[in-house]
Amino acid sequence: MDDLFFDCRYIRVDQHDGISRFSTGLFSELSKIVPVTAIVNDLRQLEKLPQGASFIKTSAPTSILEPFVALQINRAGAKTVFSPMQTIGSLGRKFKLILTVHDLIYYRHPDPPRGFSLPIRVLWRLFHLVYWPQRLLLNRSDAVVTVSQTTRDLIAKYKLTRQPVRVVYNAPDSTSTLALAFKRPISTQSLVYMGSFMDYKNVEFLIQAMSDLPNYELHLLSKISTERHIQLKKNIPQGAKVRFHNGVSDSEYHAILSNAVALVSASHDEGFGIPLVESMSRGVPVIVSDIPIFREIGGHAAVYFDQEDANSFVTAVRSLEAAADWKARSDASLEQASKFTWKKSAEALADLLKQI
Repeated sequence: MDDLFFDCRYIRVDQHDGISRFSTGLFSELSKIVPVTAIVNDLRQLEKLPQGASFIKTSAPTSILEPFVALQINRAGAKTVFSPMQTIGSLGRKFKLILTVHDLIYYRHPDPPRGFSLPIRVLWRLFHLVYWPQRLLLNRSDAVVTVSQTTRDLIAKYKLTRQPVRVVYNAPDSTSTLALAFKRPISTQSLVYMGSFMDYKNVEFLIQAMSDLPNYELHLLSKISTERHIQLKKNIPQGAKVRFHNGVSDSEYHAILSNAVALVSASHDEGFGIPLVESMSRGVPVIVSDIPIFREIGGHAAVYFDQEDANSFVTAVRSLEAAADWKARSDASLEQASKFTWKKSAEALADLLKQI
């Protein structure tokens, strides 16, 4: 499988987002299986990859040259290119191309993420109003990767591509250096939420439900805008304990999570749910809304509730108050999390590469 190139241009040089973490984790393990060359647009991206990784430098994915980036890659002798996105330019390509669709969530929730400029917000909404632009993107490939069976089924349902589709699961960072949770916390009764504050995440539900859990404290870890913070604070019931962290470092995240009773999410929709795997891989149970993607990721280990019924959530939290019940969920969580590793994902991708 010589002349394999991996599009690493979505790796962030500051703090990982989902695509950046997917790229680094998958590249690192894939490079142990087959020779692979990184495509970067910023040499600092190499700091996130294994030392000594082979690479070429091209224009950025946001450049006006992006439609023609394949010409730059052709000159490097690429025979096969894997991209962790579906937008890499392919005009004039002379190589096999594998694209990635992480989810179809924004077709159901078309509001663009906050912070985008007005032109980007308009293009974002227009793109997600209909499916034919996605079909055009995917059908120019030789194969498509997605990160869950749930999304693979949706791709088939909406007939988004004629090409083969392979599931290459997302995975957490290595937990080899992290302390596992072996018993239910006694002193602190923390519930942890990690994720954005977009409307479909249903964070208001979690905040309002805390009125019936006076002995627990809800920790909201992610960065939040001032406007959204003010909006959510108005939803905190009297006497409820809710703490906004407004962003935490990886070490802080690990420490807070490892000492929590559970990770929680009331989301109406998700693309994958990496916080679930991060939590379960530490032996910390997850209490989540009953949606298809969470059923796929959480399996038999997660505790599910109706995201429209506060009593359902409260009952789910209290179901883990007995130490023995918590320990059983913790053990099941470790077993379920073992299904999601970058090694297994790299092996799935390598198998796809051989087939095409």
